[in-house]
Amino acid sequence: MTHGKHGNPRSRRTTASSQQSVQSRAHARRSQSATRHAAEKARSSRSADYEDLKRTSSDFDVYSQISGSSYLDSDSIRAVRKKRKRRKILTGVCVSLLVVLLVGAGAAFAYVSKIGSNITSGLDSALLSALSPTDTPEDPFYMLLMGVDSSSDREASNELDGTYRSDSMMLARIDPKQKKATLLSIPRDSKVEIGSHGTNKINAAHAFGGPALAVETVSKLCGVPIAHYAEINFDGFIKVINALGGIEVDVPIEIDDWRAGGYVPAGRQVLDGDQALIFARSRHSYDDYGDGDIYRSANQRVVLSAVAQKLLASDALTIAGTLQAISECVMTDMSLDQIIGLAQSMQGMNAATDIYTGTIPTESEYRNNIWYEVVDESELKKIMKRVDAGLPPAEEDEIDDATGTVISSTGSGELGGEYSVDRTATIRIRNGNGRDGVCAEAEAILEGMGYRKFDTGNANNFDYPTTEVVYKDDKNAEFAKQMVSALGVGEAKKDDGDYLFESDFLVIIGDDWQS
Repeated sequence: MTHGKHGNPRSRRTTASSQQSVQSRAHARRSQSATRHAAEKARSSRSADYEDLKRTSSDFDVYSQISGSSYLDSDSIRAVRKKRKRRKILTGVCVSLLVVLLVGAGAAFAYVSKIGSNITSGLDSALLSALSPTDTPEDPFYMLLMGVDSSSDREASNELDGTYRSDSMMLARIDPKQKKATLLSIPRDSKVEIGSHGTNKINAAHAFGGPALAVETVSKLCGVPIAHYAEINFDGFIKVINALGGIEVDVPIEIDDWRAGGYVPAGRQVLDGDQALIFARSRHSYDDYGDGDIYRSANQRVVLSAVAQKLLASDALTIAGTLQAISECVMTDMSLDQIIGLAQSMQGMNAATDIYTGTIPTESEYRNNIWYEVVDESELKKIMKRVDAGLPPAEEDEIDDATGTVISSTGSGELGGEYSVDRTATIRIRNGNGRDGVCAEAEAILEGMGYRKFDTGNANNFDYPTTEVVYKDDKNAEFAKQMVSALGVGEAKKDDGDYLFESDFLVIIGDDWQS
């Protein structure tokens, strides 16, 4: 039974005098008991303190000062207790910290181990035997980069029976000490000898003998030892770029190619993984300009350069996420330590000046109902001599006049720009103020943006007060605004039917033009 507000309900009533007498006697008993209890507690406490002091004699000097005395100084006792308590707290903190560190280290170890096992999954002894490692990590080395035409969808459908040809192939020369890289595309239809398989297209090497035969074939073709190999599939390409948060690319022409996966507008923009894959795979968007493989290879080099630039400039969290994505979709002989070490040594590299690009020289040939790209071996030897010496593949930048696609770059830093352009666009420039040389001045500015196709002349009169950049299609609105920005004067406007022109843009130089 619990006690109520007024005490125990079963207690007997007493008179006032007897109650006081009882209270007095009870108080006396409690006082005596408390005195005895306090004395016993003090003796016990002193004894415990004395034992504590003895147990801590190696740590505290206070015991040595009082060990021969029956009297224990209370300040000394409190000091010992305080130190022992602090030592217990510190010990607890250290143990807790150690547990956290061990758990964290274990998780990190598991994470790193998983990435490491992922990227080397699929390696075989044949590939390792085909590679020729360098002596030190600082030495320049060649690496074969391959994109294969596999994806989760294709694997699920088993449409290729698990055998995939290389969709893209590049020989990369990496110089960690100089922070330079060269990307040399190898046309997939290049006519080569593939061991016992005889004459064939080079992209068949991967189908016939996997990575090992691909390495051997490219090494023989280019006359250089290949130290490392990396292979990525379509899914991996998308995941890596998405992990980076997209890449900034100047798309030279509008890509509308369902066979490559869809649509990408022209101009400088940030591409996500799906868009980047469309840009890197499209050939048929270039059917009206020439060999689609040439343009596609050039675009793939642009994408790889953008990936390298973005990755090397990323924070630790982004790099970790990218490595996770890479490990799931890339197979390479390089260990995680090697990859991280290489990335650290290449930090500070500028894609515009430190990455050289080019392609193996070939001529198209149609034989036995098959199109081949026949390698110009003499010219290839000259190119490889330059590349092996750390020079760009070509002596000067090469830009395709029809599309503005960068075919080769020398690290001049002059390619590309801050503006978004459609390099296939046609521009009619007209003098609308009557002053000499204004059309040539405007053309030079627009050419510097990346445009290539111009037609100049006089306007129907010289009374235009304002420079105008006129467009017909809404998709060109942003390009027109960029032109106005580059020209420094004028306004962009959509054709309302008052202008007669067949080009993509009409630029009329007005009186506001400043030479």
